[in-house]
Amino acid sequence: MLKKLLSIGLLLAPLLVVSQTCPRLLNPVAGATNVSVGTTITWQEIIGVPSYNISIGTTPGGRDIISEFAVGTNTSYTPPFGLPDNTEIFVTITLFFFSNQNQNIVCPSISFRTEDVITPPNCTNIRNPANGDTDINLRSNINWKYSPGALSYILSIGTTPGGTDIFGRTNVGNVLTFNPPQDLPINTEIFVSVTPVNENGEAQNCAVESFFTADIAQSLNCTRLISPLDGGTNVPLTPLLEWEEVPGATGYKVTIGTTPFGNEIVKDRIFRSARTFVIDFEPNALLFMTIVPFNELVEATGCIQESFSTAVGCGPFLDPSNGEFVTLFPELDFPVNFTLCENSEPITLSTSVVAETYRWANVTSRGTEIELLSETSEAEISEGGLYRLDVTNFADPNGNNIPCTTSQVFTVEVIPGPNISSIGVERDGDNLRLTVNVSGSSQYDFALNDINGPYQDSNVFTNVPLGDNTVYVRDKNEDGCILAQDVEQDLISEGFPKFFTPNGDGFNDFWQFIPPPNAEDFEILSISIFDRYGRLLSQIGADSIGWNGLFNGRPLPSNDYWYRAIGIDNREFKGHFALRR
Repeated sequence: MLKKLLSIGLLLAPLLVVSQTCPRLLNPVAGATNVSVGTTITWQEIIGVPSYNISIGTTPGGRDIISEFAVGTNTSYTPPFGLPDNTEIFVTITLFFFSNQNQNIVCPSISFRTEDVITPPNCTNIRNPANGDTDINLRSNINWKYSPGALSYILSIGTTPGGTDIFGRTNVGNVLTFNPPQDLPINTEIFVSVTPVNENGEAQNCAVESFFTADIAQSLNCTRLISPLDGGTNVPLTPLLEWEEVPGATGYKVTIGTTPFGNEIVKDRIFRSARTFVIDFEPNALLFMTIVPFNELVEATGCIQESFSTAVGCGPFLDPSNGEFVTLFPELDFPVNFTLCENSEPITLSTSVVAETYRWANVTSRGTEIELLSETSEAEISEGGLYRLDVTNFADPNGNNIPCTTSQVFTVEVIPGPNISSIGVERDGDNLRLTVNVSGSSQYDFALNDINGPYQDSNVFTNVPLGDNTVYVRDKNEDGCILAQDVEQDLISEGFPKFFTPNGDGFNDFWQFIPPPNAEDFEILSISIFDRYGRLLSQIGADSIGWNGLFNGRPLPSNDYWYRAIGIDNREFKGHFALRR
């Protein structure tokens, strides 16, 4: 799939692709009016886009305000100097793909109109150094916060409140940072006044803020990335990050995020050397990195942020032939709950997903693997618990061999099932009569020789042919269990004679069970004999010569009589035979 994507032609009309993938503005919405000049621009997330670039101008596609600023996975951006008032603003979003920059989609510009600012701006505050900070580097720049509506700022710096002995009161333009023309005096309180200005006038009564410089005249330079270089692409997922050493630095404070000034990957991590290995960056991502050298006295200030993009991995990738995103992650649609019937055979679960590897495992509630069950597309589950199925394809950009794994955790619940206590077998002519005796509190139905039925409410089967048979008992409740039990070929029933003639001629005068020669080793414990009304006439054991046709010493007439025999395996056999005189 990856090779296919990298070799797809790019000749389709871009408008077709744009119409399917470009986001809409969420704030301000297209065509909005009277929008604040300090607004934050937000847009719809497009799943699968690894990075967005934003341009802002005063003409369609224009970049005179902001030009192709990379925001990573952020879906919002606040222009650092605000927007001009009473102006139609055009926002252009570019969907940026590191896999092939020819696939980048420049979306149509969306416009709105800003408010007409008719009052002076409000005051602002210094950001760095902050008001009240101490031990500030004597070569520090001074930064302040944007004041909505401001077009420039008047700045003064002195060693007394309102003083101008370091820098006289001057309009420094529409900037948010200022580098003093000379080093600040050491061990001194520095007073700063910043006054926002626009065409309507100056902000009024802005407070003077101050900070204290360090008592040692020492400063550190910033560093820059050596590997990868700023703007580097296709960076390995486990790279060696290396930067220039800074004289006088004893360590480096490192921050890494997926958005400008983000820190969700590394936040102010301290490194004592100018290199480190990073484990498992996400593929196909734009990463932003800031490195600040420091020592026991001071840290570098004004260090710029650098960025690089990682190797393409599992996707999503844009398919320019249809404007859709595709991925190497297998699509796994697998249930999260299964039932296992008590007293039944294990269940076999399978997936129809085509993948390069499979892994079924029993896991804990925290996802820790307990036991590997299978590495094929199916697994046999014999007990309840929590399980996980992992299906994996592999991407191999630059030999990274990246696993693209989709996982599903599922539960197997053991539910009570029917229990066959016995199966009564009666000979009925040349067939059998089976009575299935079930223990359990539910409602059951029954089938013979086919798990799919048909099922019947009666637990009695008649006209069952001799031979091997299987009885199925099904719980009628939803997700009811089905229990199967084989009824072996009824050779034993052949051992019960169909008739006898107790006439004293010495031949066939007694009725008794005679084990058939082809039956397995088997023993009858007891046999009870009844008349047609269910009256017990006699009980005989395996060591008896059999029943002689007498009841209370008197011969019984020719008729049909019934028997019930109990075997050593607790099987029960019922049937009838004829007494002939």
